[in-house]
Amino acid sequence: MSTGNSPLLPKLSPITIKERVSLVYVEKGNLDVLDGAFVVVDVNGVRTHIPIGGVSCLMLEPGTRISHSAVALAARVGCLICWIGEAGVRLYSAGQPGGARADRLLYQARLALDEDARLKVVRQMYKFRFGDEPPAKRSVNQLRGIEGARVRKMYELLAKRFDVEWKHRDYNPENWESSDLPNKCLSAATAALYGVTEAAVLAAGYAPAIGFIHTGKPLSFIYDIADLFKFETVVPVAFQVAAKKPVNAESEVRHACREVFRSSHLLERIIPTIEEVLSAGQLPVPDDPNYTIGPAIPNKEGLADDGHRS
Repeated sequence: MSTGNSPLLPKLSPITIKERVSLVYVEKGNLDVLDGAFVVVDVNGVRTHIPIGGVSCLMLEPGTRISHSAVALAARVGCLICWIGEAGVRLYSAGQPGGARADRLLYQARLALDEDARLKVVRQMYKFRFGDEPPAKRSVNQLRGIEGARVRKMYELLAKRFDVEWKHRDYNPENWESSDLPNKCLSAATAALYGVTEAAVLAAGYAPAIGFIHTGKPLSFIYDIADLFKFETVVPVAFQVAAKKPVNAESEVRHACREVFRSSHLLERIIPTIEEVLSAGQLPVPDDPNYTIGPAIPNKEGLADDGHRS
């Protein structure tokens, strides 16, 4: 019996992205829907309930299996599922919960294809990230180069601040152990940020692949948006954890990232920030065609909140 059609049960009401838990990692166990609840069942048959409607992103590590009904329920409530590698630093695949907005996707594509609009968006991203106006009369490629130089300097300053030995950014997804401790911490931290950012981008109806600074990758737009928050959230956390040289650095990084996501109100800020930087392109948002498929859980009339699939 569908709760959406039954007169005896209340209508489904989605929890907005800004009110959700950021990340949940599952390392071992079978995920299923049992007695109406989303659960992880371990080898001993013990069930652990996950309130999936209140989670933004579910990270599945090696050793997990998930049923069809569990995937369907996660999609229905707008929870992104990612299949990741050990330590969360390699993304194998990701689901896309239903209800993407065609108007937002078309708007994003028009901005990316219009060279003038794209440059305006990139300049706004630069200003948001560094707090000052980017140099005038610079192309996207030139701004990308300037940004890279500033990022490298910021890594050096944070390493010095936390007294961490730092050489350069080095990450090889094919050989996790080849990286030094600071780079492992940074990779684990940015993976967490990318997961949360992708959940928000999809919830707002945008396409992860259509980027402005980053291009040509499946998660180009995720990298663009995540970079706006990286140095105020996860990068300091990574260096702080690396300075302590813990036995299980990746686990400590994850816990610290969840805390900084909560304390910085990150989930409340991502979608409004996307709207802010894209509006700099000064193109109108196209109307949503009347033949598009609506969200899995429709909004109440007049909610006017882009924090979920609307």
